[in-house]
Amino acid sequence: MPEPVPEAKPAEDGLPADGAEKNAAGQENQSTSLSGLFVEKPAENVVAVAGSDVTFVAKVDASTLTRKPTMKWLKGKWLDLCSKAGKHLQFKETYDRNTKIYTYEMKIIKVVAGDAGGYRCEVTAKDKCDSSTFEISVEAAQQENQADILSAFKRADAGEDEGDLDFSALLKATKKKKKQKEEPEIDVWELLKNAHPSEYEKIAFQYGITDLRGMLKRLKKMKEVQKPSEAFLKRLETCYSVEKGKKIVMSCEVLDPNVQVKWLKNGQEIKPSAKYVMEANGNIRTLTINKSNLSDDAAYECVVGEDKCSTEVYVKEPPITITKLMDDYHVVVGERVEFEIEVSEEGAHVMWSFEDQEITKDSSKFRFKKDGKKHTLIIQEATLDDAGMYHAWTNGGHTKGELEVEEKELEVLQDIADLTVRATDQAVFKCEVSDDKVTGKWFKDGVEVLPSERIKMTHTGRFHRLIIDDVKPEDAGDYTFVPDGYALSLSAKLNFLEIKIDYVPRQDPPKIHLDTTGNMVSQNTIIVVAGNKLRLDVEITGEPAPTVVWSKGEQAVVATEGRVRVESRKDMSCFVIEGAERNDEGNYTICVTNPAGEDKAMLFIKIVDVPDPPENVKCTGVGEDCATIVWEPPKFDGGAPIKGYLMERKKKGSSRWTKLNFDVYEPTTYEAKRMIEGILYEMRVFAVNSIGLSQPSLNSKPFMPIAPTSEPTRLTVHDVTDSTCSLRWLAPEKIGAGGLDGYVIEYCKEGGTEWVAANTDLWEKQGFVVRGLPVGEKINFRVVAVNIAGRSPPATLSQPVTIREVVEHPKIRLPRELRTKYIRKVGEKINLTIPFQGKPHPVATWLKDGQPVDPKMVNVRNTNVDSIFFIRSAEREHSGTYELVLKIENMEDRAAINIRIIEKAGPPVNVRVTDVWGFNAALEWEPPKDDGNCEVTGYTIQKADMKTKEWFTVYEHNRRTNCTVSDLIMGNEYMFRVYSENLCGLSEEPRMSKNTAVIPKTGLELKQAAFKEKDMACPPKFTQPLVDRSVVAGYSTAISCSVRGFPKPKIVWMKNKMIIGEDPKFLMQNNQGVLTLNIRKPSTFDAGKYCCMAVNDLGQDAVECKLDVRVAIEPENK
Repeated sequence: MPEPVPEAKPAEDGLPADGAEKNAAGQENQSTSLSGLFVEKPAENVVAVAGSDVTFVAKVDASTLTRKPTMKWLKGKWLDLCSKAGKHLQFKETYDRNTKIYTYEMKIIKVVAGDAGGYRCEVTAKDKCDSSTFEISVEAAQQENQADILSAFKRADAGEDEGDLDFSALLKATKKKKKQKEEPEIDVWELLKNAHPSEYEKIAFQYGITDLRGMLKRLKKMKEVQKPSEAFLKRLETCYSVEKGKKIVMSCEVLDPNVQVKWLKNGQEIKPSAKYVMEANGNIRTLTINKSNLSDDAAYECVVGEDKCSTEVYVKEPPITITKLMDDYHVVVGERVEFEIEVSEEGAHVMWSFEDQEITKDSSKFRFKKDGKKHTLIIQEATLDDAGMYHAWTNGGHTKGELEVEEKELEVLQDIADLTVRATDQAVFKCEVSDDKVTGKWFKDGVEVLPSERIKMTHTGRFHRLIIDDVKPEDAGDYTFVPDGYALSLSAKLNFLEIKIDYVPRQDPPKIHLDTTGNMVSQNTIIVVAGNKLRLDVEITGEPAPTVVWSKGEQAVVATEGRVRVESRKDMSCFVIEGAERNDEGNYTICVTNPAGEDKAMLFIKIVDVPDPPENVKCTGVGEDCATIVWEPPKFDGGAPIKGYLMERKKKGSSRWTKLNFDVYEPTTYEAKRMIEGILYEMRVFAVNSIGLSQPSLNSKPFMPIAPTSEPTRLTVHDVTDSTCSLRWLAPEKIGAGGLDGYVIEYCKEGGTEWVAANTDLWEKQGFVVRGLPVGEKINFRVVAVNIAGRSPPATLSQPVTIREVVEHPKIRLPRELRTKYIRKVGEKINLTIPFQGKPHPVATWLKDGQPVDPKMVNVRNTNVDSIFFIRSAEREHSGTYELVLKIENMEDRAAINIRIIEKAGPPVNVRVTDVWGFNAALEWEPPKDDGNCEVTGYTIQKADMKTKEWFTVYEHNRRTNCTVSDLIMGNEYMFRVYSENLCGLSEEPRMSKNTAVIPKTGLELKQAAFKEKDMACPPKFTQPLVDRSVVAGYSTAISCSVRGFPKPKIVWMKNKMIIGEDPKFLMQNNQGVLTLNIRKPSTFDAGKYCCMAVNDLGQDAVECKLDVRVAIEPENK
C-alpha cells in the first residue's frame, strides 16, 4: 500500500517544518551554545515504535552555577509534562559530586500515537537559561517475520487483545492478492480522501485494510493541512495549560466581525454562564473559563458555519502534600496490615508502590481504601514475601513505611504438670498456648490417645485438657500434647498410687519420701516462676499415721485455705503456693512425727521472675540515618542471669512500635539504622532472662537522625588590609533536616597546625571580616558550617593570604542618568547614590559652584563604597553644578552633576486683541517674566462669550506668541485668556486680554410662520369592549372597558337596559378612559346584561356583556 507524502507545512508551536528543519535546528543550536549549560542534549529526531519505552537524557554542567538549576520538560509551546508524571511518564534526576554534572531523564512508558510531536527541555539557573528541542515520531510495530502469515494479520490497535487474529482480514487479503496479478495498483489514500465517511468500511473491506483507524487518523491530519481557513484570521493555540482553580482565556480572530460563533467542549455546545464567559470584541472571539477544575481538561472548538478551529486544555492539579506520614509495621504471618496516610485535599490521586514496583488495583493481594483525605493500603494476610519498604506518592509529597513479617511462634503459657493419682480417681492434664485456634493431639508413651467413655479430650479457647476418669494401673505413663503445625511438644507423667492395706497392726517410724524430679534443681532446692502455682506432693509413710507440720523458718504454716496452704491426705501432704511471689522465697521445713519416731526434710524454694525493665535509655549520638542508644541493666535480674536485650523504636506521635532485633542482643549499646533523617523517634528496651521478657523501659527522650552539612562552597577573599581580611562564601550544597545554625571562621599561620577561631559565637551571614591579623604574615583560612549534628568538613582556601593592604586609585562610578542635566520639580525629593572605589578608604567631599555645600541645605552621607546626596524638599536655589571630589593621599578623582529645579511658569504679559474681521479675531502677547527655571514650551488660549461667561479652549500647546481665533458667532462679544506651559504644566493663573472682540451683525431678519392649533375633538369610541363573565355568588367581581373621546364623554352604566343609580352595591370608576364597574358580593339576582354608554356633543357609543352568577356547590359529607 503506498504511503502518503504530505506537503511541507509551516512551523507551528515552535517546531520547524520539514523544509525548514535544518535551518531551525541550526538556529537552535546557535542560540543554546551561547549559554552553554547543556553538556549533553536529547537526540533531535527520535523514531519510536508503538508499545516500546523511550528514554531521553540531558546533562547540565553546574560547575559555574551559584545555585541548583531547574529543569522543565515541555510539549508543544508550554505544556508542562512534570504535572503529568505517573505511570506513563517518569522523571529522574541525579547529581555527580565529582564532576558537578546534573543528569535529567524523561522516560515514556509504552509509547502511543498521541506521544508524537515536538518537545523541549529548558534549564534555568538564576540569570542563565538554555533549551533544546527534539521531535518524536511514532510508528506502528513492524512484522518480525513476513513469512508468518498468521502474525502478519494480528490486529494492530486491539490493545489487550492484540494477540487475537483478524481472520476476516486474512481472507480478504488473500482474495486481494489474487486480483493484484490482473488489476493495476490502486492508491487507497486517494480513494479515502475523496470518499464519503460512510464508505470507509466498504473500502477497507474491499482492499483488506486491517488498521483502518490508524489510516483515518493520518488522513485527518492530511486533510487539516490541505484545507485553508476561510473564516479565521488567527486560530486558537494548539494547547493551553492552567492550574486548577485559576482562570484561562482562549481567543481567536475571525474574518467577519459580525459573524456568530459557537464554542464546543468535547463536541457539546457550551452555554454562557458564570463559569463560561463568551465575548466578542470586533474580530476577536474570546472564551473565558473561571475557576477551572479537572472536568475542564478537554478538547475545545470554535465553530463558524462549517469551519472550526480546535485546541486542548490541560488542567494541572496543585501539588498534593502528605499531612500524616506512613507508620512502620511489625507483624507475624497471617496478620492484617493497614498503611494509612492523610493528604491535603480530598479526591487526590495517590500512587502506592512496593520497593520499586507500582501497586495497581488489579492485584488481588492489596486493597485500596479512600475516606476523605485518608488513603489506606490494606494487606489482608501478610506473608514473608510482603516484607519490605512501601511508598506512597503524590504530585507534591512522598512517604514510606517499612513492613517486617516474622514467622508465627507458639508460646506456651502453662505447661502440663506431673500427676500422682489413686485408683478410681480422676486425672486431668491441662495446658495453655498463646493461639486459641491451634489444635493438637495427645499421646501416651508415643501412641495417640483416642477418646472413649472414660477418656475425654477438650479444647476451649487457649486451653487443651485430657481427662481420664476412674484411673487404672494401666493408665500410668508419659503423656504428651503435640500442637498441629508446630515443632513443639508438652510432656508430663501420670503416677498411679496403689493403696496397700495392712491388716496386721504394726508401728513404723515416719518417713518422708521426696520426689527429686520435676521442679527439684537439687535434692533440697525447688525453682518456681513468679506467678505460677507450686504444688508439692510429699509421700509420707509410718504407722500409726504421722502428724505433719510445715514451717517457713521459725513460723509454722497451718492454713488449709488461701494462697499458701497445706492440704493433707492419707499417706500424703501437699504444700501449695498459688501465684508465687518474691516474698515466698526461703527455707521450708516439713516435720512428721508419730509414736514410733520423727523425720524432717529441709527445702529451699527459689522464686524466679522476669527481670525489671532496663533504666536510663538515652541517645548519645545521631547520624544521617542512624542513632546510638545506650542504657543501664535492670536493678533486679529476676533471679536468673540476663541473657540480653530487645529494642523497639517508633516515630514520635505514633502508637506503633517496630522491633529492631529478633535475636537477643547482649551489649548495652546499640546502633539503630535504617531511619529517616528529620523524623523524631523514641526508643525503648526489654531485658530477657531464662524466664521471659521484662516490661518495656521508659521511652527515651525524642531524638532526630541528622547529619552535619556538607562543606561551605566558593570560599574567596573579598578584601585585604594591613590588619584585616574579608572572606565570602556560599551555603553548603547539602544542608539536611538539621538545618544550618551558623559558621565558624578559623585561621592559622602558614606551616602551623593550630587553628584559631576568629568568632566566639556562630556567624549566620555568608561573609566575615577577620581582624587583628599581623602585617605581612601569610595566613591560611577555613570556614566550617555547624548545625545540631556538629561541624561540617571545612572549606579551605587553596593558598595562604598575605596580610598587606593594596593601594588602588580612587575612581567614581557615576551613574548614566547623572551624566546629563538632572531635572526635578520643586518640592520633590532628591536622593542620589554615587558608588566609588579605591584603597585605602577614600575621603569624599561635595562642592557647589566651587564652594563646599551648606549642610543646612543638603544632607551628605559617605561610606567606604559610596556617597549619598539627599535633599528632602527641592527648591529653586538648589539648582547648580555640584562636584564630588574623591581623595586618597595625593590622588583624587572628580565628577560633576548639573542639577536644575523647575516649577510652573508665570502668566504671559500684555495679552490684547489686535484685530477683528468677519468671524475672526487676532491675539498677541509677550512671554512671561518668570519661566519657572526652564523653557516655555507653549501656550493655551481660551475664549468666553460675555453673555454666558463660560470658557472654551481654542488652542493647546501653541508655541508662538500670537494666534487667530476663528468661527466666532456674529453679534457676540468675546473676551480671551492665555496660560503659559513648561515641563511642569500650565501656569497657576492665566492672563486676561485687555480688550474684547465684538462680532457685528449683518442685518438679517427672521420671519416666523403663524401657529395653527390642531383640532382634537372626536366622538366617543370604545377601544376595549366588555367581556362576558361567569362568577360565583358571594364573591365580588368587576367588569371593565376603555373609551376615548373629546370633549370628555359622560358615562352611563345600565343593567338590562335600566340605568344603575347610586346603588351602594355598585361602584363605578373612570381612570384616564378606563371604565370599571365593581359589583360587591353578587347574587343570582345580579345576573343579566350590562351595558356601558359614552355620550358627548359629537356622538355616542355603547358596549355590553352578559354576566352569569352561579351558586357554589358544597361537597357532600360522606
